[in-house]
Amino acid sequence: MSLAAEAYVSQIAAADPWPENATLYQPLKEDQILLSDCASSLAVQAYLRMCRLPVRVRCRPNAEYMSPSGKVPFIHVGNQVVSELGPIVQFTKAKGHSLSDGLDEVQRAEMKAYMELVNNMLLTAELYIQWCDENTVAEITWPRYSSPYSWPLNHILAYQKQWEVKRKMAAIGWAGKSLAQVYEDVSQCCQALSQRLGTQPYFFNKQPTELDALVFGHLFTILTTQLTSNELSEKIRTYGNLLSFCRRVEQNFFEEHGGDSDAGASPRFPKSPSLI
Repeated sequence: MSLAAEAYVSQIAAADPWPENATLYQPLKEDQILLSDCASSLAVQAYLRMCRLPVRVRCRPNAEYMSPSGKVPFIHVGNQVVSELGPIVQFTKAKGHSLSDGLDEVQRAEMKAYMELVNNMLLTAELYIQWCDENTVAEITWPRYSSPYSWPLNHILAYQKQWEVKRKMAAIGWAGKSLAQVYEDVSQCCQALSQRLGTQPYFFNKQPTELDALVFGHLFTILTTQLTSNELSEKIRTYGNLLSFCRRVEQNFFEEHGGDSDAGASPRFPKSPSLI
């Protein structure tokens, strides 16, 4: 986000307090949402829970096309619509809700570096597996992504999305990677996260930051999502402290809340699936 964009977001966000009817939109949970979008949505939900900000989760088949950036999730707060974790963090910060105010400049720079690592490795790996691994594409991605639409629109939209992702993979040098190489990248990312976490409850000791929300969103989703093989989740299960971290975030910020929403839980704090 540019400095001008950040200033604009801060200006419009600070005008009103956080409302009780804030809403998060994501694709259909049972039949449509894919691994990467589920991880991104869970990361935002975790972040808002850590900030103690209420949000309803609403599942819509056209959520991707409702989003101002074309990416999910996005939140509707008052008369503002903000998509993706980074801009949402800036938006809540402008309203006086921040998880990283207690960090010094060096720690903030380190936090941002690890968030880039997660996005560049875990998110990219999720997209690669979804759209570039033939077995996953045939058995999971195409059927789920196209499920809300009738023929021929279902094929057109799925083909268009796959083409976009493959073009991105080519641009960043991932198009020529094998699945084994992608798994190795994930393993190295997890090793770096495990070393940074160590024996601490959160990445920066006792209080969670947006890094914790982002890491939880991706790791928890990978651990609880059934793919064509278990190899991706097994890379995470190698690191006991990362598993304990996921359980800790789930217990502290998800299990204590109940209710109902489109996602099957509280309108304030929709409940996540249990960690297996």
